[in-house]
Amino acid sequence: MDMATDTQVIKQHLIDPEICIRCNTCEATCPVGAITHDDRNYVVRADVCNGCMACISPCPTGSIDNWRSMPLAEAYSIEAQLTWDELPLELSTEQLAEHGVSTPGDGAIVAPTAPNAPAAPAAPGSGAASGDTPFDSAAFGATLPPWSAAHAYTKLYGPKRPTTATVTGNFNCTEAGFASETHHIVLDFGAMPFPVLEGQSIGIVPPGVDAHGRAHVARQYSVASPRNGERAGYNNVSLTVKRVTEDHQGKAVRGAASNFVCDLKVGDMCAVIGPFGSSFLMPNHPRSNIVMICTGTGSAPMRAMTEWRRRLRATAKFEGGKLMLFFGARTQQELPYFGPLQKLPHDFIDVNLAFSRTPGQPRRYVQDLMRERAADLAALLKDANTFIYVCGLKSMEQGVVLALRDVAEAAGLAWETLGGALAREGRLHLETY
Repeated sequence: MDMATDTQVIKQHLIDPEICIRCNTCEATCPVGAITHDDRNYVVRADVCNGCMACISPCPTGSIDNWRSMPLAEAYSIEAQLTWDELPLELSTEQLAEHGVSTPGDGAIVAPTAPNAPAAPAAPGSGAASGDTPFDSAAFGATLPPWSAAHAYTKLYGPKRPTTATVTGNFNCTEAGFASETHHIVLDFGAMPFPVLEGQSIGIVPPGVDAHGRAHVARQYSVASPRNGERAGYNNVSLTVKRVTEDHQGKAVRGAASNFVCDLKVGDMCAVIGPFGSSFLMPNHPRSNIVMICTGTGSAPMRAMTEWRRRLRATAKFEGGKLMLFFGARTQQELPYFGPLQKLPHDFIDVNLAFSRTPGQPRRYVQDLMRERAADLAALLKDANTFIYVCGLKSMEQGVVLALRDVAEAAGLAWETLGGALAREGRLHLETY
């Protein structure tokens, strides 16, 4: 296509740095690679974004849904956006006129699409031929909650008006003596309303400033406790937080938020925003099956769902379906909650553990276990009351969805049809980072 003229106006897609909690959902979801980030901000490339809106619904805070009418020649650069602490104001009519534009609505507004930007992927279940197109696992992730999910409250407290919580518990939930620590943190909100559901998350705001002298931004953590509290009947939540001591390249770093949280002591206070999330929610209708696939701290929402089902089961008032867990870690010692998992009754939950770094053993990942349990997994995939939840590092997502596809097709289920239904009906939820 021909490039627009300099006097034309684009609706430039921007991310609000004041509200963004750096959860990486937008970058992981964007089908054209228009979103990137540094250690401060998530930003959108104006020359790549095609306005497909795929990132809007999954964003838990709404920070992604911001647009500015900008002359094409003056579009905000990536370099400029990375320095922002807040969004710039919309240009006035006079400011646009200085660039030869009469009004934003004079017919000159164009879509912010780069001439060579890849097209958005076909909707799952559309039957489009794949050809050489890479498998897009994110296209099968639901943005709607299960039909029987409880109502979720979101964004009760924002970055400018956080609430505070008191630490009532903090212990290492991985085996002691290993460098890779994961802590189970319990936060109590006292009389302040903070209703959360299984699958939601909160933001922790670490105190102090970063290397540039700017206040630290919030970091997102999934809630690991059920809706009636870590301690039943109390206004508290638990989190599963890994102490970050190195980046993805193995370089030594000290995660500001994770180290702050892991070092909290009973009685300490911390600033909290949220809750966030309105789709990664568990079903509540009887006989619903839940398949949980996670790695590391991605176990947090799975623990919340499992514990809520366990409490319901204890009352004999809920006839739940099957629970099936595929849980991966590098070693048994680094797997959070390994001990408690061994105590859960086998007739309550089907637990499958994969370890990728056990000395002397071949590497095994959650998708390997899924294929080994193909017969049982296929039976659940054939049941319209089955809901699937995936949480962990982004690198696991494609392998897991491909394993679901392979299991389905081996059982005679057309994946394009099934995968499309799972997305439309809120039955396959992907929360990877």
